[in-house]
Amino acid sequence: MSAGPWPGRIGTNGFSNHHREGDGTTPTGRFGIESLAYGNAPNPGYRGAYHLLTCGDWWDEDPASPDYNTFQHVSCGTPPPFGGDSEALWTETNAYPSFVVVEYNTYEPVPYAGSAIFVHADIGTATTGCVSIPLADLDQLLRWLDPAASPEIVLGPASELPAF
Repeated sequence: MSAGPWPGRIGTNGFSNHHREGDGTTPTGRFGIESLAYGNAPNPGYRGAYHLLTCGDWWDEDPASPDYNTFQHVSCGTPPPFGGDSEALWTETNAYPSFVVVEYNTYEPVPYAGSAIFVHADIGTATTGCVSIPLADLDQLLRWLDPAASPEIVLGPASELPAF
């Protein structure tokens, strides 16, 4: 089964070879896709593990936090121990009916190098650094992805990408 290409949106400030936390760019490069997918809606058919988001599910985007750029759960209604622009994932129902994590700065994260780079549903505007695609295409992507095959995503201007 083939998938794509699909129209998509990137960071409001375009691509960057030097992405930094909060700069509004999408990092360039070749990255893996984490095998665990997340979402506020039921699994659309993803073949890997799927975490249905609940109250208290956050993405830690605080560069000073020891858990920077990771999924964290805190008790519902309890302020998280991290700050920054951390995302209350369960509240983002339009952008995150389902999403996958791009493995950018995920292993031994470097503070301020950027966090929370996802492939998620398009909500009609540029992202803060993620890649967004129409929901129907996102669902097709998630059904197509095989986490056992170690999928990757290549991000960058078309003029700089190798032919595939």
